[in-house]
Amino acid sequence: MGMKAIWNGTVIAESDDTVVVEGNHYFPRESIRPEYFADSDNRSVCHWKGTASYFHVEVEGERNPNAAWYYPQPSAAAEEIRDRVAFWRGVDVIPA
Repeated sequence: MGMKAIWNGTVIAESDDTVVVEGNHYFPRESIRPEYFADSDNRSVCHWKGTASYFHVEVEGERNPNAAWYYPQPSAAAEEIRDRVAFWRGVDVIPA
């Protein structure tokens, strides 16, 4: 089933190929609309997935800080989410 991520009334990612881990849909990196993403210096560590990096989501002049995350070098256990992006902080992920 296709999924889309929406924030501030705008589709920021859409894909028929998401991977669900811990209830979060991870979208292929190429499915996000890059004009709505800005790099963040924020990092966090998951005990089994590795170190996450973040993007700010920016739509129509509004910024949702660190609302998207990805694992640039996931652990072997989380290899399926390499080059994939997930969302939180009010980003709606719904069937497309």
